[in-house]
Order: sequence, then structure tokens, then C-alpha cells
Amino acid sequence: MFHPLPLYVGLRYVRARSHKFFVSFITWASLVGVCVGVAALIVILSVMNGFEGELRERLLSLSAQVRVIPARAGGAPDWQDAARRARSVPGVTDVAPYAELQALALRTPEMLPVVLRGVDPAADATVSELGKAITQGHLKDLTPGSGRVIVGELIAERLGLALGDRLTLLVPSLDAGSAPTAKLRELMVVGVFEVGLQDHDGTLVFAHLDDVRALSAQAPAAQGLRIRVADVLEAPGVARRLRGALPARYEVRDWTEDNANYFRAIRIEKTMMSLILLLIVAVAAFNIVAMLVMVVTDKRTDIAILRTFGAAPRRVMGIFLTQGLVIGWLGVALGVVLGLALALNVDTIVPFLEHTLHFQIMDADVYYVTSIPSEVRPLNVAAIAAAALALTALATLYPALRAAGTAPAEALRYE
Repeated sequence: MFHPLPLYVGLRYVRARSHKFFVSFITWASLVGVCVGVAALIVILSVMNGFEGELRERLLSLSAQVRVIPARAGGAPDWQDAARRARSVPGVTDVAPYAELQALALRTPEMLPVVLRGVDPAADATVSELGKAITQGHLKDLTPGSGRVIVGELIAERLGLALGDRLTLLVPSLDAGSAPTAKLRELMVVGVFEVGLQDHDGTLVFAHLDDVRALSAQAPAAQGLRIRVADVLEAPGVARRLRGALPARYEVRDWTEDNANYFRAIRIEKTMMSLILLLIVAVAAFNIVAMLVMVVTDKRTDIAILRTFGAAPRRVMGIFLTQGLVIGWLGVALGVVLGLALALNVDTIVPFLEHTLHFQIMDADVYYVTSIPSEVRPLNVAAIAAAALALTALATLYPALRAAGTAPAEALRYE
């Protein structure tokens, strides 16, 4: 059977049992290093993707996916017209009005800064978001004019609140022609919610939309529309379409703008972790260089004989490229398989390790997220494999060029 000479000889060198233990050891160390580096990259990035998805889900549990608010230089908003226009935009599934204002929650001897947000308990968005997060009480207890509120779990804990307790809010007031003042408003706690995020559980207080609007008549309040979309990852595209459908007196913001700092920090951390873990693959690639250099030195006589039989330098170069690529790419393939196996079974492996070693990785007393999530993204796996393949391919160039430059007469002089 016909074999291309570089491929045939290169594969023979890979399969051959070297009598030099050190060369063989470096070969296996290189393969294992590439495998471990690729697997570690896949697992770490999958876990970080899982944490990013978990954070996104918790942030959006009570935050608007897209918000429509008055523009700073615009005229008086017409919220009914804006809601009608927004519902006609492709990708929008629900539109609900909201109002919120800053206040200070008082309950002797504690006080906390909070955001009082008015919602419509009958709106689908409110039922699907706040309704699912309530751990005590019922959403239907928020009735107009009743002065009832639903508070976050951390607020209830810090202020010692239970259902039926009274909560005093210090609300800023701006009366026409006078200096800013503050008014006290006593409200009744009828519910507690928890979403597992301090920004929500420790700052948000929900009341009926009409009650907050009544307070906002004399207080600086933010009003607008909360818009739900079919796919949260497509929210920026929906926001662009909304900007085109609404007049200039409205401003449209999506969740990626409101929470840009969170996800920018995650992207930076993922990039740095990728670069650090890629060093494992780089070290393994240097091992491949060292191994091939020693093989070239050991095979100088074979190279000289091939050259005297008419083999071109590029064919000699191809032999050692084949040997290095087979070792490196086999390590990459094994690393991808191992990494996917670990990343796809994190939810099984972590509890097993916790049970076996008798410790908890994510302590519930410290972290909101007590399990380690994992989200495997094919593009990440492809990028990791491509980067590792490129590094191992580059590692074979120098030894292959050195082999191609071997002079036959010099190599055979003392044979």
C-alpha cells in the first residue's frame, strides 16, 4: 500500500518504543499536559458560564429586561401611547407600567435605604417575576390605597419584620416654592420575597402602583414601562427596535446596559482565567519541542540516509511535523473528551466529592449559590481546541526545521 513518506515514517516514529526512557517520559508528559490543560480550560469556562447564567437569571428575576423611561430633554410622556407602540414591536411579550422612588426604611433602632417600587399585581410580568419569589404572604394582598408592602428577605431580617408588622418609610418631598422636606409614611408588611441576590433582597420594597404614584406626586420618582422579551439574550436587539418605534421623548435601556459592570467583570475574569490556564498547554508545547529536538538528535543518521536516497528537506520536515502533531493533537482530543465529561457531570461529581470528603464547596452561610452550575458552550470548546491545536502545531516547527537542515555528510562522518 502506498504511503506518503513523511506520514508513514512520522507515524512509525510515534509507534516505536524508544530505548531512551527520558525521551519517552517527555513524550507522555507532553501528551498528558496538553490533555489536562485543555480539560481544565473547558471545565473552568463551563463553570464560569454557569455562574454567569445564574447571576443573569437572578438579576433579571425582579429587574426589567428592557425599560422605557422619559428622556432628559423630552416632553411629557404619554405612557398609554408608549405601551401601545411597544406591544407592536417584534420580540416584545409583555408591557407593564412601574414607578419607584428612593426612601429610608425606619424601625427602631434600625434604618435602611430602600427602593419603593410600585407594580400592578394583575400584570403578567409581575405575577411571573414577583409572584414566584414570594416566600411569605400573597401578591394579591397588594391592593390600591391599603398601604401594604412586600419586602425583601434581608430587609425583613435586618429590621426584624414579620407579616402584619408596621414599617415606616421616610420619603423625600418637593413642595412647590419651598425647600426639600421629608414625609413619614407608615405601611403594613403583607409579604416577604427572596431571589438570592443582595441587590434585590436587601433594597427592594414593593407596593401597589397606585400607592407609589400617590406618593410620587410630591416626591421625585422614576416612572416608566417594564418590558419583557421572548429571549433575554436578544434584549439589545429589541431595545434598538423600540428606539425606532418610540418618539424621541422616551429613552430605552436594556438589562445589558443596566448591569454592564457585573458582566464586564465576569468577561475580564474569564479572559484572565483562560490565559492563565492556557499556560498549561504552553508548557506542554515546550515539552513537545524538547522531545522532538532530542528525537531529531537521535535520528540524525536516519535523516542523513533519507537525504542521500533523495528525500527533499520538506519531506524530512514533514516527518517530524507528523510526529509532533500526532502527539499534540491526540492530547487535545483526549482533553476535549475529558473536559466535556467533567463539565457535563459537574452536578454529579461535586456532590459526590462533598459527600466523600465531608466538606461543602459552596457554604450556604457564605454564598447565595450553593451548587456549582455548568454551561457548556460549543463555541468555547471549539476556541479552546483551536488554540491548543495552534500551540502544539507551532511547537513542532523548530525541531522540524532543524531536522530539515541536517547535512548528510556531517551526520554520517563518524558512522
